[in-house]
Amino acid sequence: SRARLLLQEKKSSLIHACFCSVFHLPPQDTQGPNASLYSLTLAAMDSMLQSLIRSAGTLGILELQNILQLLLSFANSQLAVVQERAIAQIARLVEFITTTYSLQQICPCFAQAIVPEHECFKTHQFVMLGKLVGHLTLYCTCKDKRTRHNAAEALHHLHTFTVQLLTWLCILRLLLSRDDALGDALGDKSPLLSFILQMFIKYLQPSDWADIILIAIKSLRAPSAYSIKVAALMVDILIANFAFQMGKVLNIVWTIYGNLPSITAVVAQKSLGRALRVLTNTHPTEVVSSLLHCSPTCNEVARTMWKMMFSEPQVARKVLRELLSMLMNQSLRKTSISIKDNPRILSLAATRTINEILLHPTCLQEVDAIFPQLFLALLFQISFTTELTLQEVQIFWKEHQEDSLTPIRAAVNAMKVLLRVMGFERHVLDIEAQGGWDALLSTQTHLMGVRIVGREMMKTQRPLRYTLFCLLVELLRVEDPTWEMVAMVFFMEVLGSIDFSEDLAHALELFPMYLQSQCVGMPVLVLRGILQLTERPTIARETLVLLPHVMEQLQGGDSDASAVALSVLSNMLQLMEVKASSSIALALADKLRPLFGDELNTVRQLSIRLFQDTMGLVVGAEKKKMKKEVWDSVLPLLLHLHDEDESVAKASQEALCSAGRFLKWRQLAELTEIAQAWSMCERLLARKKSKANDYLQQSQPYLQNPQESLRREAVRFI
Repeated sequence: SRARLLLQEKKSSLIHACFCSVFHLPPQDTQGPNASLYSLTLAAMDSMLQSLIRSAGTLGILELQNILQLLLSFANSQLAVVQERAIAQIARLVEFITTTYSLQQICPCFAQAIVPEHECFKTHQFVMLGKLVGHLTLYCTCKDKRTRHNAAEALHHLHTFTVQLLTWLCILRLLLSRDDALGDALGDKSPLLSFILQMFIKYLQPSDWADIILIAIKSLRAPSAYSIKVAALMVDILIANFAFQMGKVLNIVWTIYGNLPSITAVVAQKSLGRALRVLTNTHPTEVVSSLLHCSPTCNEVARTMWKMMFSEPQVARKVLRELLSMLMNQSLRKTSISIKDNPRILSLAATRTINEILLHPTCLQEVDAIFPQLFLALLFQISFTTELTLQEVQIFWKEHQEDSLTPIRAAVNAMKVLLRVMGFERHVLDIEAQGGWDALLSTQTHLMGVRIVGREMMKTQRPLRYTLFCLLVELLRVEDPTWEMVAMVFFMEVLGSIDFSEDLAHALELFPMYLQSQCVGMPVLVLRGILQLTERPTIARETLVLLPHVMEQLQGGDSDASAVALSVLSNMLQLMEVKASSSIALALADKLRPLFGDELNTVRQLSIRLFQDTMGLVVGAEKKKMKKEVWDSVLPLLLHLHDEDESVAKASQEALCSAGRFLKWRQLAELTEIAQAWSMCERLLARKKSKANDYLQQSQPYLQNPQESLRREAVRFI
């Protein structure tokens, strides 16, 4: 009666000591003269346990479960005598609680089928019911007759305790009327086992069934005190007939993974294979992600489990699609030091797994259906892997630190294997010959490697090229900094090999968004793609819809982008009708003048050349507006006659001649010597006295120009 004053930890320790002392008594101490003493000891222990439960009041269920948990630890002993005594104690304890307690007295809703809308307090819930049913069912298959008898009796009392139904007595009579009890009954396969599970089905929660299946899986290990066939049968029945919550699916996969190395019986391995396939069919995401968590580097145990799943085509298809999804889930916005919370590391695990399972016969049949998607996903994965932090690599690789394949090499190797198994051996060798695979391994040369791979893949059949084009268009519709640069580099290679029809419009729709991208090098890359298209006569005119977006690139401050944009605009102006080109030329002239002083020689030359072209394109009333732009450009062009780059100086001279003809200024049109530039500056001021302040402002930036010759001429002009 004083036991309730003890702390739970101290109480459990004392109870454990009692069980240990009594259950480990030598068998001879329970026979002959000592039998009476042994019986008195058991009676005293029963009395103590009953007092503990009674004194707990409304927490009696909680106290009962604490004691049962301790008893189960002894029931799992390798010593048959300890196991038999622990099971007998469980049977007596459950019998006591059945005859003394009514669960409705504690909480009327315990039998949740009666009052489903009410949820018991945790202290009133018999949460270990499933675990107890699973263990006792398996104990009914033990070799020891008395253990089987006690387990069957405990199941009877447990059922009565749960539902207070007398119909369970028929099972007890069946169990106890035969020498081999449940073990013999299960020799006829599953009828009785199914009956036991069905008797408890409406009283057990999903978590209880999960507990039972976890117990059954652990019982498949060799050596086992139970019948492995019965445990395997339990796994089959439970997996086939019950839906498990996501968290429980993860637990089941982890339990299979943890116990598989010790499971050698063929019947047990086949049962686990069936279980994995059923779970994967119903919960593909949970099963695949859980197994990736178990072994990110795909060790021998994980490979065995993947092969179990791949033995059925439908399941293999689902697994591959889940792996594909995880490969694409490389979000840079969510990082963590935990594998569970880091999709970047999980996508690495998916890559390694694909690398290991691609050669499986069933896998090969299904890979063909998703080859283009899988190919692109691996390509993006290679790029993403080059950006991994050292910490992430260490997290991923902690399981097999001695492995010779680094994450990046594993990703590249997976792509090689994929191409080979799909019949692209020649392409693999050609990429190798051009240094493509090595280039992919380095952040400095990675994009060059992507170009080489893309170029070689464009030598495949048109259906595959077209599919890759469509997939890339779809992917690039949404910006994702994780892989958009790699996707666009590859897309540029695709653009050069596709015979467009109506599909060109889908590609052109992408470019405005990526011309505005903050990703370094993206606008230049897109502009080069547009430039390629403007040079293809059959489709060049279609690119004119992009002209306003290309013109915006002249004001972005990126010299490399401006250089390509100028070439694109030059091509586009030649494609336009006269009237349209006139208005565009006028709008363009104002944007070109600031580029005359760009730090890049190419930009200075191209902008001056294009300005010269615009003067020849304006017609009608727009000529008058264009004159203002030309007058404003004369001084910068005169200064650039002294540009250190000869091509820029020459372009300036030719542009000034064109300007002279456009303005009908003969001396300017006949300008042939640089030495004449100074006199032309004086004449300019004489002709446009009203613009003296404007010219002064124009010349001032040249005082900071890196070229000494231009600074000197600006000073001279001022």
